[in-house]
Amino acid sequence: MRISALEEYGLRCLLNLAKVGPEGQLSISDIAEKEGISVPYTSKLLSILRQTGLVNALRGRGGGFCIARPANEINLLEVITALGGPLIDPDHCNKYSGQLEKCIHTDNCSVHYTLMGLSRLVGEFLSKLTLEDVLNGPGLIDLTTIQSRVSLLNQALSEDEVDENSRSVADTQTPQGI
Repeated sequence: MRISALEEYGLRCLLNLAKVGPEGQLSISDIAEKEGISVPYTSKLLSILRQTGLVNALRGRGGGFCIARPANEINLLEVITALGGPLIDPDHCNKYSGQLEKCIHTDNCSVHYTLMGLSRLVGEFLSKLTLEDVLNGPGLIDLTTIQSRVSLLNQALSEDEVDENSRSVADTQTPQGI
């Protein structure tokens, strides 16, 4: 999984707004200066965040942007998908079909299952973390919970492989003519 510049800087802009809360506001130039990015790029990021309902624009003299909800009500999955789309593109398999129109592995694709499992795992993790958690620091991220989820996912994937192997062995051991 890669985090794009859009997602990284968009998250940073949102964290700046989260620090001042829903009642506070910051101008585009204030945020740009705090993050060391250009005003036009900051404007683009805030426009995306506004379109997805994560920030509000305040017009008029002294206007700017404010976070749409309290930081503890906005999870990182919302932020990442607002800025970069779904974790795994739903059309992923069609993009990597080789020279064919459709991927030849669509019926039983271990790569697809692996990527979907990874997406689900990362999505669950990001949905549990809020902007408030990020503002409060890394101590809130419980690595044992992540490790146990990875173990459960690995166990489920291993059981699927065992089931597949059992079927393959059974198919080869079936007597001819039955």
